Amino acid sequence: MQEKNMTLDIDFFLLGFQLNQQLNDFLFCLLLMVYCGTLGGNILIITLVSTSKNLHTPMYFFISQLSISDILLPTDIVPNMLNFLLNNEGHITFICCMTQFYFFCASEAFECLLLTVMSYDRYVAICNPLRYTSIMTSDRCVILATMCWVLGFSIALIYCVTLSLLMFCRPNIIDHFFCDLVPLVELACSSTYTVELEAYIICFLVLVIPIIIVIISYIKIIVTILRFQSNVSRQKAFSTCSSHLIVVFIFYITLLSVYLFPKGGQTLNLNKFLSLLYTVFTPLINPIIYSLRNKDIKKSLQEMINKWIICNNDIKVYR
Repeated sequence: MQEKNMTLDIDFFLLGFQLNQQLNDFLFCLLLMVYCGTLGGNILIITLVSTSKNLHTPMYFFISQLSISDILLPTDIVPNMLNFLLNNEGHITFICCMTQFYFFCASEAFECLLLTVMSYDRYVAICNPLRYTSIMTSDRCVILATMCWVLGFSIALIYCVTLSLLMFCRPNIIDHFFCDLVPLVELACSSTYTVELEAYIICFLVLVIPIIIVIISYIKIIVTILRFQSNVSRQKAFSTCSSHLIVVFIFYITLLSVYLFPKGGQTLNLNKFLSLLYTVFTPLINPIIYSLRNKDIKKSLQEMINKWIICNNDIKVYR
């Protein structure tokens, strides 16, 4: 019990990127702009999907859920990074570290599951268009999204509890910019067998299986599209899937790269950079991909702007 209390009292020290002051200031400004852009872009998509009747479809409902996740993930990590960069202070308490890891793990698990559901949605839309409305009902979409959230947070809770039961030894220095799994396990001075076993199981459940399902779905989608007689139909079908496929590709490539690269030496900095991509920059890229490549979202945005202009003009006339 005494050892456990000592663990709870531990303060970790995050090394971050170990840059000079000028680069620190540049990174601070960059991250602040990216974070503000991420919040603005994803809140805009959530607002458009919830207010525009044209976007009340399963695909856009899932996009809005992805936007919620894309707000949660950088909010869990970026404010701490900004504080560390601004004050040159990398201390984080054990409780805050576990909390950060919990929300990081939950949002990543949720996104893996949601992207799988979105690939299934595209599969039904392309391969079974006549049954699409009967299969992807609004109630079923809500149930699927809720399951993704519940499974994501439940898996993260189980894993975080197991990780928090480890004994951590000094020096308690984490060579990263947030509390990630690998650096935390490396600091443990008790057996990590259970944590590593859970890592393999969770990886299989929320990473390997979803990737297989996504690949199978898109193989069937591509085969079906190639059977279309009309080039216009092919282009339309590919355009409805291309945004999701780009998001899936960026997410999985950056996520897998972090954990496939060997540790040590120069690769640590590369892993930090890749981690920065999928935790900070990908949540900004997702709304850009869906908004710039999507005519329905552009149309809804234009309608919202027009309503806002008309409303302002009416207020001015009234005054």
